[in-house]
Amino acid sequence: MSEITNIQAFEFLQSIEQRSFDSVAGSPREEDLSRFWSGVGFRLAGIDYVVKLDEVAEIISVPRFTKVPGAKKWVKGLANIRGTLLPIMDLHGFLGRKAPHGLRRQRLLVVNHGGVHCGVVVDEVLGLNHFEDESWKKEIPVNDEAVSPFLQGGFLSGEKLWTVFSLNALAETPSFRKVAV
Repeated sequence: MSEITNIQAFEFLQSIEQRSFDSVAGSPREEDLSRFWSGVGFRLAGIDYVVKLDEVAEIISVPRFTKVPGAKKWVKGLANIRGTLLPIMDLHGFLGRKAPHGLRRQRLLVVNHGGVHCGVVVDEVLGLNHFEDESWKKEIPVNDEAVSPFLQGGFLSGEKLWTVFSLNALAETPSFRKVAV
């Protein structure tokens, strides 16, 4: 009797496998998905940007941090995130602007690129965005020269232009890497 049960169980598992294969046939293929660009939207000084998804290691609320003596003003301090020290960088300050205080929606975009591991404070995270490759615009208007070295085109979504901000380019910038006064 147990042998019959084993055979029935095996046939049942085979039918589950077949249904799984059948359902995959109707899902989008990897080639279809490659037509899309995915990124995390964020706001800085009232302007909406998007950063490529693989340039963001993590998104977290701004934690309590300890100031670092001898660091530039835009280095807010160090925070202990799950046992790892994470430098907290104020993007407004780095760009030469006065940072708004007490924004409840401020978040950290955690960067881990080229030996730089830090959290960059932005005013607000706007969520995950997907754009079709056809909506890519290489030439975009630049209203702020301080931000322009980090901009890499944009995507047009309806009437809105989402400007691509590169956290990797920011992490590669020598002045961003030099945090000591």
